[in-house]
Amino acid sequence: MATTTTLGVLLLLLRTASAYVAGFIKSPLSEVKIIEESIELHCVVIGKPTPEIQWWSVEVNDTKVMSQLYDGARQQRVNIHFTYNLDAKSTISITNLSIEDTGTYECRASNDPYRNDLKKSPKAKWIRSQATVIVIEHPIIIKNLQILNPAENVKEAILSCNLTDPPSFIEGRVWRKDDIEISATKDSDSSPLMEYKLDAVDAKHSGAYTCHYFTTPSVNDTILVKAPPGVNIDKKSEHGNEGDYGVMVCRSSGYPPVENWIWSRQTNTGTELLVNGTKNIAIKNMGNKTELRIFPLNIEEDQGDYFCNATNEIGARVETIHFRVRGRFAAVWPFLGIVAEVIVLVAIIFIYEKRRKPDEISDDDEQGSAPLKSNSSTNHKDKNIRQRNSN
Repeated sequence: MATTTTLGVLLLLLRTASAYVAGFIKSPLSEVKIIEESIELHCVVIGKPTPEIQWWSVEVNDTKVMSQLYDGARQQRVNIHFTYNLDAKSTISITNLSIEDTGTYECRASNDPYRNDLKKSPKAKWIRSQATVIVIEHPIIIKNLQILNPAENVKEAILSCNLTDPPSFIEGRVWRKDDIEISATKDSDSSPLMEYKLDAVDAKHSGAYTCHYFTTPSVNDTILVKAPPGVNIDKKSEHGNEGDYGVMVCRSSGYPPVENWIWSRQTNTGTELLVNGTKNIAIKNMGNKTELRIFPLNIEEDQGDYFCNATNEIGARVETIHFRVRGRFAAVWPFLGIVAEVIVLVAIIFIYEKRRKPDEISDDDEQGSAPLKSNSSTNHKDKNIRQRNSN
């Protein structure tokens, strides 16, 4: 019974360890320009039985001759990984690239049982896919500062980059801070000189500043601006109820990141260092955030000023939080006060209404009798006047 052998389409993909890639392989014989330290070539083959994958490349001194690559070749700079399941996958990576790594790389695949037999010719030929890799030396960027560490008299600074011998025409430039574009600095200028002014050298302005040139391939370099950490708190004053949890939180900002958090508090005898796990103290540090928990709260021991201290390789910053502990029934007293006010108000209104009604009745009686007396006397006067006139 004849055995049927099938071999599927061979795919070759390229991935680099850097963002400096002018293109990627969509089809064989594509050209890729790389200026970073390592590359990865990926090969995927579908076939039945599962095919074998081999990697080949041109000789350094003879572009017409190809030799097979093995794991550990080129002074351990070549690493090859294989995965054989329903299909065959392989990845070759080359580290510490040099100009000698420029050339054509070929992925070969075959599932013919005689593919490696030196005496018999294989029935199924090796299928192949190639990629041309060109390694380019790094263009030189001259920076006025490699690392900016603040001093007491440094209030502002100017960062600058100057690109020498660019790989292509400069179509534009932009500054980035921590991999985020500073939109106001983006332009289409072709000048190799870039400058950026810092209004201050502090936690807010610290970070990794990158001067980025839009060339083919793109070129960039980084200047590190370091400063003591910034410490931020949500509120200057916190509170808790006796017997409950007390929580205080501090956050840091700036570069370099915080290496150490320290909590302490003011006591009658001085400053007390707070240690995690002792007494009723629990401290949790989470990178740029620290949290102090106190449980259970004691009204006599736990209220006062707490100090949150952040330290990095440049310096330290401290922030103060005033913490108040309320008694167990502290939340009840405002409610009782409101109830008392309502009771007093109702009593005043009730007494006022009771005392006002008799006064209103007596006033009405007096107002009703007065007009009768007035009319009577008037009538008598009118009668006397008429009698006198008749005489």
